[in-house]
Order: sequence, then C-alpha cells, then structure tokens
Amino acid sequence: MGKRDNRVAYMNPIAMARSRGPIQSSGPTIQDYLNRPRPTWEEVKEQLEKKKKGSKALAEFEEKMNENWKKELEKHREKLLSGNESSSKKRQRKKKEKKKSGRYSSSSSSSSDSSSSSSDSEDEDKKQAKRRKKKKNRSHKSSESSTSETESDSKDSLKKKKKSKDATEKEKDIKGFSKKRKMYPEDKPLSSESLSESDYIEEVRAKKKKSSEERDKATEKNKKKKKHKKHSKKKKKKAASSSPDSP
Repeated sequence: MGKRDNRVAYMNPIAMARSRGPIQSSGPTIQDYLNRPRPTWEEVKEQLEKKKKGSKALAEFEEKMNENWKKELEKHREKLLSGNESSSKKRQRKKKEKKKSGRYSSSSSSSSDSSSSSSDSEDEDKKQAKRRKKKKNRSHKSSESSTSETESDSKDSLKKKKKSKDATEKEKDIKGFSKKRKMYPEDKPLSSESLSESDYIEEVRAKKKKSSEERDKATEKNKKKKKHKKHSKKKKKKAASSSPDSP
C-alpha cells in the first residue's frame, strides 16, 4: 500500500495580487487626507480668541441677572430699614406716654403711697431678719448634732474593736493551752491543778523561749563543724598536690 499524497501547492500572494490587477478604491486615500484644506495661522488665532472670550449671549444674560438681583436686594433693604424705624418710633411714643401718665398719678398719690410703702418696707425687713435668724439656728443645731453623732459612732467603733481583739487573743491562748495539754501531757507540772491558766501559759512561753535558744545554738555548732571540715579538706588537697612536685 502506498502513502497518500498530502502535499498542497504553494500560492504566492504577491503574484496573485499582481495578476488580479489594480484594486478599485472604495473611499478616500492617504493622499486625499494629506491634501485636505487646512486653516492658516491667523484663522487659528481668531478661533482661540473667540473661545477665550466666550459667547456673547451668555455674558449678556449674566449681566441682566446681576442687575435684577441688585434691584431686589435694594428693595429688601429699604423694607427692613423702614420697618425698624417704625418699630423704634412706636416704642419711643409708648415710653413717653407711660412717663406722662406716671407723673400725673405720682403727684396725686405720692403722699398716701409714701406712708404705706414705708410701713410695708419696715414689716418686710423685720420678717426677713426673723427668717435669717431661724435659718442660722437650724443650721447650727444640725451641725452640732451631726458632729456629736460622728464622735459617738467613732468611740463605739473603737470600743468594739478593742473588745473583739481581746476576745480573739483570749480564745487563741485558750486553744493553744488545750492543744498543748493534749499533745504534751508530760510537760504538765505537779502543781498544775493548783495553778491557774495564766500561770501555766507563762510557763509554756518560757519553755518555748528556751527550746528556740537551744535550737539556735545547735545550728551554730553545726555550721562551725562544717567550716572546720572544709578547711581541713583544703589543707589535705594542698599537701597532696605539693608532695609529688618536691622530688
């Protein structure tokens, strides 16, 4: 069986394009784009100046709006000023009328009012003085009562603390006394029945002191013995090290 021939003929695209001939142009070419009509430098400057200035219609509209706004502001100011002036004038007129009415009424009723006002003022002064004295007395009494209460409370608390301390100390001594009787019945003296508890407690304290002193002495002796042993060991080591070096 022979192999199939899968080879394909090579077609040169440039040769094929030449054989077809010139292509019909469907639009503008590059030459047409390069040969397009262009504006001169003066025309470009004029266009830039127009852009900077802006449109005339917009500038005119803004000027008109500003003028109208200014007119409205002036009208509003005139109204406010006229309203303030009218209100101030009304107030001044009312004050003048009150003064005039007060003068006429004061001249007619000055004699009667002066006597009544003087008596009323004296009565009010007396009432105020009485009220002040009552307030001072109340504050003084309240302060004294509060100080006395605080002092009594502090004294009671100190007494209670002292009593509680004494009771706790007595309980501790009694508990220690009972425990020592149970733990060390041999330590009881022959006359313990005749002695009181306080005497027995003193004897126990003296024994405690003696035992603590004996313990301290024993610990000091042990320390001295240990030091002596260390010193003797060092001497032996020195002698052993020096003996082989001598020959």
